[in-house]
Amino acid sequence: MSVEPGRAWPRPPVGGWRAEDLDHLSDLPPHTELIDGSLVFMSPQTTFHARAIRALENSLLEAVPPEWDVLREMTVRLGPRDRPEPDVLVVRTEVSEGSDITFFTPGDVLLAVEVVSPDSQSRDRGVKPRKYAEAGIRHFWRVEQEDDRVVAYVYALDPATGSYVPTGVHHERLKVDVPFPVDIDLGAALRRR
Repeated sequence: MSVEPGRAWPRPPVGGWRAEDLDHLSDLPPHTELIDGSLVFMSPQTTFHARAIRALENSLLEAVPPEWDVLREMTVRLGPRDRPEPDVLVVRTEVSEGSDITFFTPGDVLLAVEVVSPDSQSRDRGVKPRKYAEAGIRHFWRVEQEDDRVVAYVYALDPATGSYVPTGVHHERLKVDVPFPVDIDLGAALRRR
């Protein structure tokens, strides 16, 4: 990655960036996340990533009860040095109604979904699920492209351990009853709709 001539990247303060800094740093690339006090910049999106997010968002919008809302690419303030941006979120409707909201708290979030890209694989498989579980987000889905198939890994929070336990692996179609009934054609993420 090269920096445009004359453009300097923001230098972190001693101890790293804080969650509230994301709202005040200018000229950050879109979808910048904060993980352990470090800014994480996203790579360009693939068509699989874009289509998977669209399939998930559209299906979830039809499935969620009225007290829940579906949003994409919004950050969650997990703590003072963490503000990741899940690809899709299901949040309480009452907290999503404002037009100037820039992040949610873990108590607002029912489900966080990550669609894995090559550059985000270790974060989406390890770092983010661990942090989401530690923050108390009850459900987590990870969607990946494996060869020519789409696979969703579904997890629920075990309140006794504070970590996620797998509840299913779904190929091409994600059909679950928890946290609410939904049936998603994941294969649509590989084809134009």
